[in-house]
Amino acid sequence: MDPLLLGALVAVATVLVLFSGISVAMGLILVSMVFLVSFDFLGLEALSILPEVLFGKLDNFALLSIPMFILMGAAVASSRAGSDLYEALERWLTRVPGGLVVSNLGACAIFAALSGSSPATCSAIGKMGIPEMRKRGYPATVASGSIAAGGTLGILIPPSVTMIVYGIATETSIGRLFLAGALPGFLLVGLFMAWSIFATWRQGAGDVLTPTVYTWAQKFAALPRVIPFLLIIIGVLFALYGGVATPSETAAVGALLCIVLAVVIYRMWKPTALWSILRDCTRESVMILLIIGASGLFSYMLSSLFITQSIAEWIVTLDVNRWVLMLVINLFLLVAGFFLPPVAVILMAAPILLPIVVSAGFDPYWFAVVLTINMEIGLITPPVGLNLYVINGIAPDIKLQTILRGSLPYMFCMIAAIVILCLFPGIATWLPEVVMGPVIN
Repeated sequence: MDPLLLGALVAVATVLVLFSGISVAMGLILVSMVFLVSFDFLGLEALSILPEVLFGKLDNFALLSIPMFILMGAAVASSRAGSDLYEALERWLTRVPGGLVVSNLGACAIFAALSGSSPATCSAIGKMGIPEMRKRGYPATVASGSIAAGGTLGILIPPSVTMIVYGIATETSIGRLFLAGALPGFLLVGLFMAWSIFATWRQGAGDVLTPTVYTWAQKFAALPRVIPFLLIIIGVLFALYGGVATPSETAAVGALLCIVLAVVIYRMWKPTALWSILRDCTRESVMILLIIGASGLFSYMLSSLFITQSIAEWIVTLDVNRWVLMLVINLFLLVAGFFLPPVAVILMAAPILLPIVVSAGFDPYWFAVVLTINMEIGLITPPVGLNLYVINGIAPDIKLQTILRGSLPYMFCMIAAIVILCLFPGIATWLPEVVMGPVIN
């Protein structure tokens, strides 16, 4: 059978299996097994190779950083660190127009750097921020939409688990990926803040943009519980980019320090509290690692049946402008992000798309940022839209339609960020080149 036709059958089968409600990892394993047995020349003997491929994909030292960064985020998310961070920023940013919504988005950005998780960021900041914004007169759309969008920063601002997965899938430098996501992350924060202030003023709630007065004593009283976690972020980044430790070692130290701070500052020494942290970390880590192993099996199947090579050759032969090609890739990623979690999309698509993107003259680290922003859009758009459901769980009195309506403008902010990155790719590539030097091919 023609590999391109076979690839179309694989795509249809994968979509149908995943829509059946089966887990992503099990769905990928099932599709891989069926197509290898049906179309590979080895037939049933191909099944004997599957365990080796599956576990071989997980035999990677860099993968240790994933559970460690997740443990770091779980320790922070299980404490009151999000609420304290929110309170501190609110007091210090009170003189900024729209200080409350600005402080919420700022807290989302910093908490994202600590946790690397979008749902955790939404939950931690939203529990405090949404009721406070609504109490002070902010529109429900702005209150819910800003937190839902701010939570997506967790997969872009370093240290990001999603970037680690991309680096492992594409064999690119995780350190460079972290640096590439930093400035685009700040760009998104700025766009989110600008829209939030404008939307609040446009909806006739301009009076809530006036500052609340806090004394200097109140401002400094909020810092002792926040500064240690900020120092951890600085320490992790210094260790990573100062050549002190590898990403896995840095993640382990960061996780240990976050647990120690959670115990010392928030008195989380009870076994039940520590068990909750370890349970959440284990659940998410196993899910991601199983998807990584399954995606390795899926990639092996595509390669064995010459589907990957045929798709790449077909795209290369297309006589289209490289920006038209990038537009098509973005549309594909956008649609995929509507239905699949970011990790699954990256593991399935990145190894196929990256050689095509690089051959078209695009920077692989710039593309990682563009891909991640597309995945962020998927987190606030149905039918998956994980952050929408997290916000609805936090504020059940806000209808899901209202949350979606409040989130849509932030989706356009993300699209605007992609356009800006296309016009000025240096936003993503400048910092990695300054810190780590130019990429040597």
